[in-house]
Amino acid sequence: MPYLSVTSNLPLDTGSDQLRMLSRSVAEGLGKPESYVMVALEHNPEMLFAGSAEPLAYCELKSLGLQESQTAELSMRICDCLNKLWGLDPKRVYIEFSSPARAMWGWDRRTF
Repeated sequence: MPYLSVTSNLPLDTGSDQLRMLSRSVAEGLGKPESYVMVALEHNPEMLFAGSAEPLAYCELKSLGLQESQTAELSMRICDCLNKLWGLDPKRVYIEFSSPARAMWGWDRRTF
């Protein structure tokens, strides 16, 4: 059920190992099995942040039951992971956290 979407203006040469690293980081940060985590990456769109096209990322992390008390550590984990993978400066990363209502999240022909 956790979903991490990463959009970066970098022309990345990605592989499943890089997505797995993000998936593991999210699973560990949320204390949920990685088998529930989905990760998506969009790279190389035209983007600006603070008037600059320097490397940046916008991330969305959605998870049922996500608590505000978890977001600071998750922000650190995601930023550290993006920095390690692609050298992104954490000051150039925005992360939007959300916790949808269980009835608003579907899977396997039903909702949670």
